[in-house]
Amino acid sequence: MKLFKAALLAAVLTMPMASVATFAATPADVLVVAQNIDDIVSIDPAEAYEFSSGEYVTQTYDRLVQYDAPDVKVLAPGLATEWAADDANKSITFILRDGVKFSSGNPLRAEDVVYSFKRVVMLNKAPAFILTQLGWTPENIDSMVTADGNKVVVKYDGDFSSAFVLNVLAARPASVVDAVTVQANEKDGDFGNAYLKGASAGTGAFVLKAFRPGELINLDANPNYYGGAPAMKSVIIRHVAEAATQQLLLESGDVDMAKNLTPDQISSLAGKDAVKVETYPQAAVHFLSFNQKDEALTNPAIWEAARYLVDYKGMTDSFLKGQMEIHQAFWPKGFPGSLDDTPYSYDVEKAKQILADGGVKTPMTVTLDVINSTPFTDMAQSLQASFAEAGINFEIIPGTGSQVITKYRARTHEGMLLYWGPDFMDPDSNAKAFAFNENNADDNYQSTTTWRNGWAVPAELNEETKAARAEADPAKRNEMYIDLQKKVQADSPIVIMFQAATQVAMDKKVDGYVNGATSDFVFYRLVKKN
Repeated sequence: MKLFKAALLAAVLTMPMASVATFAATPADVLVVAQNIDDIVSIDPAEAYEFSSGEYVTQTYDRLVQYDAPDVKVLAPGLATEWAADDANKSITFILRDGVKFSSGNPLRAEDVVYSFKRVVMLNKAPAFILTQLGWTPENIDSMVTADGNKVVVKYDGDFSSAFVLNVLAARPASVVDAVTVQANEKDGDFGNAYLKGASAGTGAFVLKAFRPGELINLDANPNYYGGAPAMKSVIIRHVAEAATQQLLLESGDVDMAKNLTPDQISSLAGKDAVKVETYPQAAVHFLSFNQKDEALTNPAIWEAARYLVDYKGMTDSFLKGQMEIHQAFWPKGFPGSLDDTPYSYDVEKAKQILADGGVKTPMTVTLDVINSTPFTDMAQSLQASFAEAGINFEIIPGTGSQVITKYRARTHEGMLLYWGPDFMDPDSNAKAFAFNENNADDNYQSTTTWRNGWAVPAELNEETKAARAEADPAKRNEMYIDLQKKVQADSPIVIMFQAATQVAMDKKVDGYVNGATSDFVFYRLVKKN
């Protein structure tokens, strides 16, 4: 433990501080966060597609329009101060904010926006589909996004409302990068992808000082940020996988925030004068899924029985208490269009009968990939115990977040315990992930739960998903998404179990931290230490 503290303080002490007489306090102008960040695969905004990398992108980059602190429920001006939609011609014209500079000192230009969107399409990494769904391709992108002085004209091709398109452009891959800097660091036509895996080139409130995978993210304040310089001169996010270690570091004063404490640990902090706990509802849903590329898992009876083999209440009443609630539909509760019915409960006998009626031979063994940290390991053990009662034996395969996610994207798992958050705040984001897959071919990679689980979605669901996306009437559109959720809830190899809530423990002197419903809505720029 002492060695770990020494390593942590060494990182903090690389920055100026008034005194180092006591090691049990972080500097007044440095925020130190203990967090599990081993899910990060890439921090390039054109490739970043994990929760922790999304949080990083928000600190260092901006979008034309964005959900911003302090009110993360309102779509607000970002790098564009105004815009005009032409629904008839399927285009939106954005006027750029004056005087914005990248962290390099280069001025923001319309050409930077054009380059940023083009590189997402050309690189075609995991989150690219968010933008390419607008009808953008490598062949037409130069005509779909154009620069005109301080204006950017965005065209789209599809049955979308302009409101839907604005939500897409507020998503992570629409972050704007410094074209001059990135182009100067391109290698072998990679659009600066290798460079941006270890550097930032944005207009955000912070600038990347250092990123060491599985160790830390070190951010320096951008004093010239157009929204005002952050109060903290530096933010250090330390990778601390063990919740017990996070708590110890927080209570000893070596970190200001701990983000992955268990409910028991949260409870143990009650009454402690130096620490407070804040709870933030999240849009992430947690699920168990079965890969349909494995013939043994394609019987719908397995999917149905699985819904009765999850001990939902047992988990939320114990180790998930306060951090997850039972939710069994793909769009999260609290947002328009959500289905809040929870028709399934733990019923071993009913599950056994479903398996028998469906001709499923038990016992059967299924490997279950899981992130090797709380609460995932506890959830996996609960599932292992409850499913065994019906003769389905899970062989748990733990791994780091990046290992599990990489395996999931390769479709080489059998069972998967994971989570999903919307890419942008529109129900189509999750409908496309859970109810749509028109091409299940191995060479047709899609960043969706359906494709990753090899589920060739029935044509009816595919058509209904497309129709809901195009529907202009809000009430009717919400009804369509509720219907889609009912169908996926009843018949799908993806068993949605919970909706998350984040509990963040922090030093009582920390104020101004903003944590919205997704990792993209986490903001440190307003944090102060009172």
